[in-house]
Amino acid sequence: MTTDAAPYTASELLAVMSARLLRDGQVVFAGVGVPLLAATLAQRLHGPGLTILFEGGTIGAYVEPGQLPPSTNEQRCTRRANMVLGSTDVLLLLQRGYVDVGFMGGAQIDQYGNLNSSFIGSPQHPATRLPGTGGGNDIASLTQMIVAMKHEKRRFVEQVDFVTSPGFLTGGNSRHDSGLVAGGMFRVVTDLGLLGFDEHSRRMTLLALHPGVTAAEVQANTGFELPTAPGLPTTEPPTENELSVLRHLDPDRLYTA
Repeated sequence: MTTDAAPYTASELLAVMSARLLRDGQVVFAGVGVPLLAATLAQRLHGPGLTILFEGGTIGAYVEPGQLPPSTNEQRCTRRANMVLGSTDVLLLLQRGYVDVGFMGGAQIDQYGNLNSSFIGSPQHPATRLPGTGGGNDIASLTQMIVAMKHEKRRFVEQVDFVTSPGFLTGGNSRHDSGLVAGGMFRVVTDLGLLGFDEHSRRMTLLALHPGVTAAEVQANTGFELPTAPGLPTTEPPTENELSVLRHLDPDRLYTA
C-alpha cells in the first residue's frame, strides 16, 4: 500500500485510521500495540488533551518514542503520567462513567460487534486458547468501543465462539435489555475499511473503503452478509506527516512492521 509520498504497512494504516477517530479531551482506555500507537498518535497530532488509561493502573500514560510497553501492566509509561493506581481503581473509573472510549483488538468479531479473545472452537475442546478477557469485558460493557484488527474471514464470523467482550449481543435492543445501558460498539477499523453499526438493527455496516479496496473484496473477507452505507466513500490515505510521527514513536517497527 502506498501514498503519493511513501509506502505504508497494514498496521500503520490501522493506527492512522484509528487515530483519526479520537478527539481532544477524551479519556481512552487503550490496549497495547496498535490501540496504544493510535491513541498516542492522536495525542501528538490533534489531541494534546487526550488522556490514555492502562489496565495496569497508569492514568495519563505518556509514551516515549522507542519505549513502547509490551503489556498494560508494564511501568515504562508511568514517567510523566498523571497518576498510578491499582488496576481495581482504574476499572472503577469505568464504572463511574469517567472513560469515554475503549480501544482494543480481538481474535474474532461477529456481525453485532461481540468480541472473542478467549478460545477458538468448542468450550470443551478448544482448537486454540487465547489470552482471555483481562479487563476487556469491563471496557466493552461501559464505553464506546473502537476495535482495530486485520480483516479476514476467519476473524469476521457470523457468531463468535465465545463472547469475551460484549458488542450489541444479538442486535436490536438486546444489549440494553441485558442490563448494559451504557456504551456499545462505535467503529471497527480494519486494513480494508471502516465499519460501524446500524442504529436500529445494530448489525455491522461498511462505512468506507480504504484506498485501492473494493466492496467485493471486503465482502469476500467477511463471514456474513455485510450491508454497505449509501454512496460508499473512500478514506484519505495516511499522510507523510502521520507516518513520520508514527514511525518516530515506533522506530524499531515492533508494532507497525
